Amino acid sequence: MTKAFSFLLCTAASIAVLTLACEGRESPHVPPSGVDGGVNPGTDAGTEYANLRIMAANLTSGDAQSYDPGEGIRLMRGVAPDIVLVQEFNYASNKEADIRNMVAQVGSGYHYYREEGAQIANGIISRWPIIESGEWDDPLTGTRDFAWARIDIPGPRDLWAVSVHLLTADSTVRQDEANALIERIRATVPADDYLVIGGDLNTANRSEPCLSVLTQVVVTASPYPSDKNGNTNTSAPRSKPYDYVLVDEDLRKYQQATIIGSNVFAAGLVLDSRVYTPLSEISPVQPGDSAATNMQHMGVVKDFRIPLF
Repeated sequence: MTKAFSFLLCTAASIAVLTLACEGRESPHVPPSGVDGGVNPGTDAGTEYANLRIMAANLTSGDAQSYDPGEGIRLMRGVAPDIVLVQEFNYASNKEADIRNMVAQVGSGYHYYREEGAQIANGIISRWPIIESGEWDDPLTGTRDFAWARIDIPGPRDLWAVSVHLLTADSTVRQDEANALIERIRATVPADDYLVIGGDLNTANRSEPCLSVLTQVVVTASPYPSDKNGNTNTSAPRSKPYDYVLVDEDLRKYQQATIIGSNVFAAGLVLDSRVYTPLSEISPVQPGDSAATNMQHMGVVKDFRIPLF
């Protein structure tokens, strides 16, 4: 089904079936109580919109850089994301059945792409169908590449999602990685589509050169997501800004507050189970999930309200 034809169908049936993601299928994941995720259309002067929640997640724990222990999966599921940019995408034996099992725990019926042959693979999990996917070479490391997916989100424009995991080596190396990524994006992503780059950039501060490089295609300026205490850092000790959800200008103008239950995060959420209250709003998250053994990062969540025209 072409994008244009999908859009016509969505327009004709918007009142009755927008909550079914304009695909004629049941909504694949019912968010926990109080979580506004997925396609929940609203109107503004006669224009219809769909909600889009994007999460960056390097949330492995235990001793094998994997999601096997379960804490990271609970953190993802608890905020009901529509799209997750995943790092260290390892689960069980990493066979297709294992990865599908993990993805189903994040959201029933969700789609995914995971790069092949990587020690700590990057990938994307999506509520909506993935039209195209692949990996772009990260010339600075052999343990992973840049994973990308073109996603058929509601409305006439597709979303290109890129999951990245930059090296800890030093800021110059991360700058070189960012330059390599920009080259690939410019050669591949249509200017009229939306773009999100997300994941673990391993930046020591928000003035690093790699972020200046990325401003060529996405917005890196404040305001920044934060936890309930206003802390915008995402490392486990909450001292460094490692993790990001960065979108292009076209999508940034549609960002809205992340609202979960009684909580409102004006610029997005840094998810830390140690400080989030009440946890009942993000069930099945447990208090100690963000303090799990070798949990080195916090999740980052941003919400958008995109027009269906």
